[in-house]
Amino acid sequence: MSDALLLHAQGLNKQFGAVVAAQDVNVRVKTGERVSLIGSNGAGKTTLFNMLCGSMAPTHGKIIFNGADCTSLSAHDIAQRGMARTFQITSLFPHLRVFDNVLTATYRRQHTGWWASIQRQARHKQEEAEMALQASKILDFVGLSDRQDDLAMTLPYGDQRKLEIAIALATDPQLLLLDEPAAGMNPDEGAKLVGMIKDIRQRGVTVILVEHHMKVVMGVCDRVIVIASGQKIAEGIPQH
Repeated sequence: MSDALLLHAQGLNKQFGAVVAAQDVNVRVKTGERVSLIGSNGAGKTTLFNMLCGSMAPTHGKIIFNGADCTSLSAHDIAQRGMARTFQITSLFPHLRVFDNVLTATYRRQHTGWWASIQRQARHKQEEAEMALQASKILDFVGLSDRQDDLAMTLPYGDQRKLEIAIALATDPQLLLLDEPAAGMNPDEGAKLVGMIKDIRQRGVTVILVEHHMKVVMGVCDRVIVIASGQKIAEGIPQH
């Protein structure tokens, strides 16, 4: 883990009319850290995620990611800068093959333009081959290489969660936001998820995790932040 600050959320607030979903939330995440946000349902964890990744603009506050002010950027622009996320409810292309779900996400890495694609230029073909190879490697990493030709909708729920993580990793993120990745998993799948998240850091990816399964939180996180009623009320190193 580096001492370099990758993400700094300063004084984030989010209001929906009279309802305050987040109030003066400050979050600092160093490069290589694994940080978990915990709290009861409705505490404001997903609202915070949505603000960090650009899905929802904060009412007040600032988000500095990798040294740049990203507060007003769209989710697409923030993803282009190296932040990816998963969702509480799986967000897949259900009628596409598992492999194609991951391949679609590798196009963030593409450098050749549409004209090279239309002309089927050699450099574009080479880039496509490299992206296909990367998709295959990521499926192997998450343990889905044997299901790559199956439709995403046919996967068991636990494997769908793995596929969503694979799609996020295919964008080549510096920071990965995982929103309840263990939801719906049995204990054995949860244990494997712990190992996967540890391995993700070995790929040079920083992780912020929202999770209710405390075995997963305690098994992978360097630091825990407690959110209640939209406010950060505690922060510290998990005690096993």
